[in-house]
Amino acid sequence: MYICVCNAVTDRQIRAVVAAGASSLDEVSMELGVATCCGCCREAAQQVIHDVACGGNCATCVRREVTVS
Repeated sequence: MYICVCNAVTDRQIRAVVAAGASSLDEVSMELGVATCCGCCREAAQQVIHDVACGGNCATCVRREVTVS
């Protein structure tokens, strides 16, 4: 799914960059250009980064799964 329409960046691209070692939106932005134009994708990009970094095991993710289910 496209996260950043301005720069045509997908969630898969973000996940790959984080898996390769990026750990912040700044690092992902430098690599892919995400959130460098209009900024509308900033929150969604940060969520993807968080999801990859924690693996869905943090309290925030567990609460989100319980709320969504």
